[in-house]
Amino acid sequence: MAVASILIGSAVVMSAHAADVSNEDAAAFNVPAWVFPLNAAEATNPAPYDKAMPLHLANSPAAFTEAELHDLFNAPDWHAASHSAMPPIVAHGHAPDAYACGYCHSPSGQGRPENASLAGLPADYILNQVTDFKTGARRSAFRGSYLPSVLMIHAATHTTDEDLSAAAEYFAAQVLRPRVRVVERNRVPRSRIVGWVYVADQSGKVEPLGQRLLEFAPDAVRHENRDDEMSYIAYVPPGSIGRGKRIAQAGSDSPANACTSCHGPQLRGVGPIPSIAGRSPTYILRQLLAFQTGARSGVDGLPMRTVVKNLNINGMIDATAYAASLPP
Repeated sequence: MAVASILIGSAVVMSAHAADVSNEDAAAFNVPAWVFPLNAAEATNPAPYDKAMPLHLANSPAAFTEAELHDLFNAPDWHAASHSAMPPIVAHGHAPDAYACGYCHSPSGQGRPENASLAGLPADYILNQVTDFKTGARRSAFRGSYLPSVLMIHAATHTTDEDLSAAAEYFAAQVLRPRVRVVERNRVPRSRIVGWVYVADQSGKVEPLGQRLLEFAPDAVRHENRDDEMSYIAYVPPGSIGRGKRIAQAGSDSPANACTSCHGPQLRGVGPIPSIAGRSPTYILRQLLAFQTGARSGVDGLPMRTVVKNLNINGMIDATAYAASLPP
């Protein structure tokens, strides 16, 4: 089947340079704005989404309209055979406020760089995080409005305990697949922002990466159409993975702060402590910043506050590059 190219409402353009300086609050809060790719403001009166033309992906027999791909109460299930039967809260949510969990996190729990991959996480851990969203103990480290976090907090505060338990048990039973390739580079493609992630622009030009971690969608259409079988590419500074391995195994300032001491030798989690191996480095980096700034202040995260207290952004990039480079 042909891959249909469509204009999604969030497929708006903003350069990576603009993202670097787009939020003074983030800079003042020691949170680099490039960690939070922001879609440009959408039109006040956008055209209604098409409800008739079926759209396809080359790797799926399914079809969805543009309107269906924007329906927060309908998780687009391109690969139904890749997961078990979704509970109603995952597939459709409960209107008007409890969005379908599988819309953002994908039906199989693979997630995308702007939100968590939930597949294989301990159910109790998932429930504790949702509780923290409800109580305000977990927020985004970004002081501006970051829509993925806003939607998560809204949904969490309007979902019943019964539905949350069903979703947590479901996602815990799914399997996280390799989702990202970590590449060390000095220079990266010039970029624009589509659906809260970087994509190469049409110029074919490159720019210095500097001390940044930029996660790219290699195919903007597949990303916008929410294809959970697409792998992302994360560009990191040369040497990041090796330096990150040392941090993970020995700690940045003390062996007690080594990632492996809690997350296990391959960072695949121990008991209620989550696996971080093979997950989006952009997402992990945002969480380290949230721990450091106090945006994540739940009981489960208290040990992490100590771990990241003296870790600068370069060390965070290295640690997340290493974690993401491991098989999930």
